[in-house]
Amino acid sequence: MARRRPPTVHGVCIVDKPAGVTSHDVVQELRRRLGERRVGHAGTLDPDATGVLVVAVGLATRLLTFVSGQEKTYTAEIVLGVETDTLDAAGSVTAHHDMGPVDLVETREVVASNLTGEIMQVPPMVSALRVDGRRLHELAREGIEVEREARPVTVHRFDVIDEVAPGVLSVSVTCSAGTYIRSLASDLGRLLGGGAHLRNLRRTAIGSFTEERADGPESCPLLPIATAVEHLEAVSVDADTAARVRLGQVLQRFDGNGPWAVTGPDGKLLAVYEVFRDRGVKPAVVLATGDR
Repeated sequence: MARRRPPTVHGVCIVDKPAGVTSHDVVQELRRRLGERRVGHAGTLDPDATGVLVVAVGLATRLLTFVSGQEKTYTAEIVLGVETDTLDAAGSVTAHHDMGPVDLVETREVVASNLTGEIMQVPPMVSALRVDGRRLHELAREGIEVEREARPVTVHRFDVIDEVAPGVLSVSVTCSAGTYIRSLASDLGRLLGGGAHLRNLRRTAIGSFTEERADGPESCPLLPIATAVEHLEAVSVDADTAARVRLGQVLQRFDGNGPWAVTGPDGKLLAVYEVFRDRGVKPAVVLATGDR
C-alpha cells in the first residue's frame, strides 16, 4: 500500500459558513482550493446554520482539539408554540401549542433560573454523538430513537433580546463546547408551558475566532499554523531547549497554568505542552518539521 504523502500546506482558515452547505462541504472546497488533502474543522455547524467555522490545514489539524474546546457564541431565533422532530426549522412539525402572548420578563426569569450556569442537557437525536458505534443522526434518519444520558454543559450567558415577531424570540447564547442550542430552545418552550423550535442559528464566535475575522470558503485567507493556539499561554525557548522540544522531552514547568504554545528562536510554533506531574511539562502535540 502506497504511503500517503506528507502535507505540504499548513495553516488555519476562519470561515464564515453559508447556509445550505455542510461543514464537510466547506472542508472539501478548501481541499480543492488549497491542494491539500489533510483538512479538518472544529465544531460542526448544521447545514442551515451559518457563521464561524475554524478549518485547519496540514499540520494545524493536530491542533484542532485546542480550538474545539473553547466557548462558543451564537445568535438565533426561538419559535414558541411549534415543536419539530429535529428541534429546529429543518424538521417536520410534531406538535402545536397555544402559549398566549410572550411575557419577556417572565421568559428571562425562566432562562436565568433554569437554563444558565452549569446544567444537564440531553443531546438531541439529530446530533453527531455516537451510541453503540452509530451516530445519533444516522439512527434518527432510520426512525430509531434511543435513550441518551444527560451531560453537563455550561451556559455562560443566555440573553432573550426581544420578540421579533409574534411568538418569536431573538436570543444570544455563549456556552461551553458540547452545548446544543436547539435543545435550549426546546427546553425553554417546555418550561414556558408548551414547546418550541430553533431557527436562523448563527455562530458568531469560537473563543477569539469571531465573525469579524471570518470570510467565505472561497476567499478566506490561510493564516499561520500558530493561529490555532493563539489563545494559549505563549512560551519562547532558546535553541538548546527547542532541540529538546522537537524530541518530545519532558521539561521543567513553565510559568502559568498551561497549556503552553511553545515557539523556538525563529518564532515558529514547535509544540503544545501541558502540565506533567508536580513540576514538569510534557508535550501534548509536537509538530513535525515543515513550513509553519
